[in-house]
Amino acid sequence: MAKKIFTFKGKTLEELQSMTIEQFAELVDSRARRTLKRGVNKKIMQKLENAKKVSGPETEPKVIRTHRRDIIVIPAMIGAKFAVHKGNEFVNVEVMPEMLGHYLGEFALTRKKLSHGKAGIGATRSSTAIATARG
Repeated sequence: MAKKIFTFKGKTLEELQSMTIEQFAELVDSRARRTLKRGVNKKIMQKLENAKKVSGPETEPKVIRTHRRDIIVIPAMIGAKFAVHKGNEFVNVEVMPEMLGHYLGEFALTRKKLSHGKAGIGATRSSTAIATARG
């Protein structure tokens, strides 16, 4: 069985990486398109270029720390590692081709998963929904 080749809206990864930001913006949904037409964050793009220079093809990519959760993943970011702030800590996110067109903040969740516990003796009915600190 042949390995499936990644495509995004009918374009291969090589075609996507050779596109300009304006051409890629035509492939994403309208909200991301409007954001990309305003321009890409220059500081993040500079950090991305510096990280690619520092880390060679065989070395581990340098992690880029950012508080900006509203950055749209573009083809130039594929393979890069970001540490996205989620309010109290940074979450490491490695950018994969499947993340194209999504926001970085979507991959660093800010809320804990609610797990319903067992109510204690004499507890009210609503106290079964107690957020536990699971990592």
